[in-house]
This record gives sequence, structure tokens and C-alpha cells, in this order.
Amino acid sequence: MSSTASNLALVTGATSGIGRAFAERLAADGYDLVIVGRRQERLDEFAAAHPEVKVRPVVADLSTDAGIDTVAQICATEPLTLLVNNAGVSHYMPLADLPADKARELVNVKVLAPTLITRAAVAGMLERGQGSIINVAGMIAFSGPAPQAQMPRRAVYAGTLAHLVAMSQTLSAELEGTGVRVEVVCPGVVATEFHERQGLDLSMVPRMSAEDVVTAGLRGLELGEVVCAPGVEDATLLDTVFHADLAAFAGQSPELASRYRAH
Repeated sequence: MSSTASNLALVTGATSGIGRAFAERLAADGYDLVIVGRRQERLDEFAAAHPEVKVRPVVADLSTDAGIDTVAQICATEPLTLLVNNAGVSHYMPLADLPADKARELVNVKVLAPTLITRAAVAGMLERGQGSIINVAGMIAFSGPAPQAQMPRRAVYAGTLAHLVAMSQTLSAELEGTGVRVEVVCPGVVATEFHERQGLDLSMVPRMSAEDVVTAGLRGLELGEVVCAPGVEDATLLDTVFHADLAAFAGQSPELASRYRAH
């Protein structure tokens, strides 16, 4: 991706994991950065380590209206070249066990925040006729049909990622021909602090590096991919899913299906 000094990227969840890897790569590519996270000291440490670009640290908790509004306001007023909606929380547990405050935090961070932040960024990108939006979801978005034996249970988490996939695909179609691109990145298990914070030890599970996820996301954008699956070698598997989605969508009619009629 070609870069100039005027390129500006905003990255949420930039203090660790995939977000930090995005910020590191973009700084190396010469982007000025707005980095968003909950930990002031980590944001300041990143800014101090990258004097070669302009780094604006923004402390915001995207589980709160105030945090979302702070970041949305920046997106609405700054000439962003690239928006990376990466912030996330895990909260893997069956729905009946998920405390209401954790459910609210998860939906706020992975559904409400990227929706409102993207909404704020799009108008300016359309006006300028260029810009890219990368939403970070995960392959769990495709795990809905899995049987009960599939662990861990994570109904709300999977639902939030599926929202990001559907929103990104639909928004990409809305923006076709405008110069504004949208991509959703769906990694599998990644080697970050994400699961450790949940108390899950995945050290024995093969995991992709955050840097590889970033490589895939930026290259996928160049390739024109809307759904980027860094660990899926056979991209036709994704095409099969999308063709099946559209076939089901096109297969509807106003007539009640025969299997629902009384015999």
C-alpha cells in the first residue's frame, strides 16, 4: 500500500494484540496515527516509541457512550485515510451464565462502537472520495451452525462477530464505486493477551501471530477482498458460503413453504 506523510489512520484497541500490530505496521508505513485504548500508560509508551510519525493517544472505553462518542467525533472531523475497528472483549460463556453487564460491554464494544464509529468516518471519506475501513471480527462468525459439543459456548460473542461480517459486506456494496473500501478480517486463534484475560490457557493451541493477521488484512484490502480470512488457504470455501447465503436469500417467496402447511 503506498503511503504519504498525509495518511492518517485511527486504530481502536491499539494497546495490545492485533490493534498494536496494526499500529506498529502503519507507523512503519509512514501513517500518522490516532491510537485508542483504555490504558493511558500503554498509549503514551507507544507514542514515545514512534517519534518518526505523529501519534495522538486517545483514552476511551468503547463499552461506554462517552467513549464511543469521543472516538466518533474524531472520525467525523479528522481526514482519516484508514479506520481500523479492532477493540474487543472476550467474555466466552453460555448466555445463561453471561452477566448482564458483560453482555452489555460485549455488544457495546463489538457492535455499537464499530457501527457508530464507522458511521462517523464514512461521510468524510465519501466527500474525499477515498478511504478504507477494516473491521476486525473472527472465524467464530461462521461457527453458528456448530453442534453442542463445540466449545467454548459463546452465543453473544459469535453474534457480535457475525454482525461485523454482515455489516461490512452490506456496507461495501453500498459504497461500491465511491473510492471507499470496506473489509472485515476474520482470523482464527491469534497469539495475543486476549484469551489470557479471560483465564483461558491456549498455549498448546496452534496460533497465528498478530503480525500475520495485519499482513493479511492490508494485503486483502489491496486484493479487493471484503471478507479476509488470514488462515483459510482455500478462498473458494468462503465463496461457497456467500453463494449459499445469496441462494437462500433468493429462494424466498410470499407463499408459505409446503413443510409448514398442515397435512
